[in-house]
Amino acid sequence: METVRIPNQATYSPISLTDLMVAAPLASRILLGATPPGRALQAVALGAYAGSVAVDWFARRNVRAIDFLDTFGADVKHLTPMPEEEREREVEWLTERVNDEYTAERIPRAELARRINRHLTDFIAGTTNQRVETSSEIRQFTLAGLVFPFALGTCDIFSGDVSILRDAGVFEPHIIAHEFSHRKGYLKELHAQVLGYLAMVGSGEAVLVQSARCERLHRNLWVLADRDPVRYRTMIEEGALREELRDDFMALHPEDGPAEGTMANLMRRLYDERMKLTGQNGLSDYDEGFTNFLYTSERRAAEA
Repeated sequence: METVRIPNQATYSPISLTDLMVAAPLASRILLGATPPGRALQAVALGAYAGSVAVDWFARRNVRAIDFLDTFGADVKHLTPMPEEEREREVEWLTERVNDEYTAERIPRAELARRINRHLTDFIAGTTNQRVETSSEIRQFTLAGLVFPFALGTCDIFSGDVSILRDAGVFEPHIIAHEFSHRKGYLKELHAQVLGYLAMVGSGEAVLVQSARCERLHRNLWVLADRDPVRYRTMIEEGALREELRDDFMALHPEDGPAEGTMANLMRRLYDERMKLTGQNGLSDYDEGFTNFLYTSERRAAEA
């Protein structure tokens, strides 16, 4: 089988190169009282970043991308809306599955990332007959987390730099798989959601399967709640989800204070518009689009 290796050299830097480019002059001014040293460091970081991006871009030219419509019978603009009754039935089924198959196992993040990367690579290779090998490195912090306070993870689509911004409990494996899908060249959020889910749910590893099913359950609940945090939290509190999982589900949509809520909502609106400008449906691709994709694809498979 053909193998394409994307070096992702920027991901091995001790500090995010984009953070260095942004923060170095300011930090130099504050700490040393002068900006020239910071400017010099900024230039070095920019050169390393540009070099890494160029090498990765050249390697990605050889990647055979998945044709989602041909392979799965669904894509961003080809989705069958899931009826509300069907969505409610799916919530019941998924709740039973995650309750019955619950595991408290936690895998250290570095090892978790390696396993997820391997399963994601295997899944994509099974579809395209081509292995796309990428880095398994993850950061704990980048400045992007300050810009997008609602994000659980981020990926620099040029350098492949991935950060997981906080502990998301059972959802962490799916979040990593989502961001690693971006790293492998799948830039649309719906595609990253689908690849992350399918790779994890088919992995055969209890922790990863649990994460995938919890993600699918969460997204269905969020749609049924009309993306209202209060209604969503009420559904969790009154639902049948086992106690060990409830805190992780509740933490995804906290009751924000006025300042944090205003900032997060502003950035959400800006990101929603950015998605629409790049041929996506907006933030709804994370939840309604994702669950509609699985509904459309699974119906097609059942009818075949």
